[in-house]
Amino acid sequence: MASRAAGQPLRHFLKMTDFTPAQLGTVINAAIEYKTAPRRPQSEILRGKTMGMIFEKPSLRTHVSFETVMSHLGGTAIYLGPQQIGSLDGSREPVKDISNVLTRMCDIVVARVFKQETVFQLAEHAQCPVINALCDMEHPCQIVADLTTITEHKGNLNGLKVAFIGDGCNNVTHSLSIGCAMMGMHFSVASPTAAFMDNGVLETATQIAAETGGSVKQVVDPMEAADGADIVYTDTFVSMGDESRKEELLKIFDGYQVNEAIMKAAKTDALFMHDMPAYRGIEVSEGVIDGKQSIIYDQAENRLHGQKAVVLHLLGKLPTTTTAPDFQNPPIGLGQTGPVLGNN
Repeated sequence: MASRAAGQPLRHFLKMTDFTPAQLGTVINAAIEYKTAPRRPQSEILRGKTMGMIFEKPSLRTHVSFETVMSHLGGTAIYLGPQQIGSLDGSREPVKDISNVLTRMCDIVVARVFKQETVFQLAEHAQCPVINALCDMEHPCQIVADLTTITEHKGNLNGLKVAFIGDGCNNVTHSLSIGCAMMGMHFSVASPTAAFMDNGVLETATQIAAETGGSVKQVVDPMEAADGADIVYTDTFVSMGDESRKEELLKIFDGYQVNEAIMKAAKTDALFMHDMPAYRGIEVSEGVIDGKQSIIYDQAENRLHGQKAVVLHLLGKLPTTTTAPDFQNPPIGLGQTGPVLGNN
């Protein structure tokens, strides 16, 4: 059974609000620090620990990044795809049974699933931390990587404007709006009315922004959203599982491609982001995604570093300092218990 030190709360990362703004900032800073830290000393931190990875959906970046996280930290990752675990719709066995069994054997569980309800059920019955690696409502790990990338390129996140162009009602937009609000950023999303953000998510993001000095704005006009933006972001118009609606969706999002005209509406030093996979000529022009303003590969790489920081935070092994950890004499390492950074 996965063990925790006495008094250490069980923490999950199922949605952006499972972190406080302070915790999110600590995780972002740690991701940047671990990215440049010596590799070898890191390999002792999670020696003997095991990650169970549940994947209902295929993946490139999520799968490789989490396996690499555990490799870097000295642990082991076990991939459980549909062939190994079946569907999590209860047809093979109840989700609570999967959770109880898996979390007695593993120290942390990652789940990339179709429905948010599934990852919530996994966490409800879990005896170790559970990470939402994607569901229909949120994609929190992606946003940790995104905010890490923006920090690397722009410095202080507070006050920056992020414009999202395209599907407002998808998991990336939802988590990004909340993440930006938590960091005191200004988030503007341009979507057709048929693809506006979920009302509950919009309300949550707006409330958080009011507390942090940020803002959240939903509009129809892409040029309005992009005006003065520091970051222009888009995602595929046809999400995984929506392939049968491709023609319908392409009609809905006609006019929402991020192209050179959109980028000109943003600041002259604006950067382009996409969580990938990307479809050139559809949601983004080839000139933009492959141009000098694009930072999509930095963004993809930071899935690894962001998730490393998330895993260490949830397992209580993330130093509280925001300066680079001393990896020659780590403050938290094998056999030591990390500080509790607060309940989520």
